[in-house]
Amino acid sequence: MSIVYLNGSFIPMEEAKISPLDRGFLFGDGIYEVIPSYGGKMVGFGPHIDRMIEGLAALEIQLNWSHDQWRDLCQELINLNPDPQVGLYLHVTRGADTKRHHPYPAGVTPTVFAMPTAIPAAPIPQRDKVNAYKVTTMQDHRWKKCNIKSISLLGNVMHYQQGYSQGSDEVLLFNEQGELTECGACNAYIVKNGTVITPVLDNQILPGITRLIALGVLREDGSIAVEERNVTREEVFDADEIWISSSSKEIAPVTQIDGQLVGDGKPGPVWEKAAQLYSAGKFNY
Repeated sequence: MSIVYLNGSFIPMEEAKISPLDRGFLFGDGIYEVIPSYGGKMVGFGPHIDRMIEGLAALEIQLNWSHDQWRDLCQELINLNPDPQVGLYLHVTRGADTKRHHPYPAGVTPTVFAMPTAIPAAPIPQRDKVNAYKVTTMQDHRWKKCNIKSISLLGNVMHYQQGYSQGSDEVLLFNEQGELTECGACNAYIVKNGTVITPVLDNQILPGITRLIALGVLREDGSIAVEERNVTREEVFDADEIWISSSSKEIAPVTQIDGQLVGDGKPGPVWEKAAQLYSAGKFNY
């Protein structure tokens, strides 16, 4: 039985209750984060909380928690749910009003919920041991503020389900100009001639924390060139390697796209080196 946090109390999951008038339930009016923890050590805690604070500000949700308050909550969840690897799901909504009404209500207390979620063990950064992914491509039909990590994920879910129903593990999304944006639940990268290329951050793309850490460790090491720029569909299909990244997948190789092999159909050498650098540095952020 998992112990969760809800509005000031740590309680069994079965006892957690939220009003049906909560605006998260009615409108998807809220922000969330998932922070991976391995052996009690969190990955990217500071950047995750920074992104949550920025998202809350973008939605004008008034919750003035410090990093220390979030850290104490997360640490207590780790202590109460001592799994070797766990994702700490943090969820803040505007709260429950007395009626269903579209404008932001005044004087409403935000709902704060947090729970442990099962995540796989950290991937092994070796070409012959890692799980590779198959992806399907499609046009990006999500809303125009994907840089906000909103709990309103229906567009992502529909894309993800469309790919899943076709036997894929993820989707690669392209905007109306034929440029790569991201995935249903991951950031995306290509490798060409030894250079890692990933779309520049804008309103179409979530600023992923794994992406932040990965690019940081690659630039600190300096042995692999990195570019942030627009990536065309043609470049994706001509890539030597394709990667995706998220908090639970870390950096993962893609070996099939729309049924075609990527490169030789095996995880590439640039991915292997980058994944090893990420593994060595991921707890430093």
